Amino acid sequence: MTDNNQENQTNQPVSGDWDSHEKPNVNERNLTANPGDKIADESQSIEEKGKQLAVDHVPDITGDKITVPTYFVVDEPDGEKKALHHVKDAEEISDVIRQARVDENGNRIWW
Repeated sequence: MTDNNQENQTNQPVSGDWDSHEKPNVNERNLTANPGDKIADESQSIEEKGKQLAVDHVPDITGDKITVPTYFVVDEPDGEKKALHHVKDAEEISDVIRQARVDENGNRIWW
């Protein structure tokens, strides 16, 4: 556009494009249902993960107050401990639970 054309234009105030601003990322928008669902950006030890809570003393659908850990710490067959995220690793947590057995004394037997 030439300088002459710019001088002849009428500049009217208009609202800015609502979608043109930079959008926050998923973490900035807090899209998780529970704050404890969020996976930390920095590395955490198994012990730190084991202490993290997804929900703490919150009523469930029945009205019972429940506490849900963010990570379930499980023992691997080789003796190592592994922290499984309650959302991201839900299928693996289910597999671990299915492997659990209880003997006649109420003690868990794993295989």
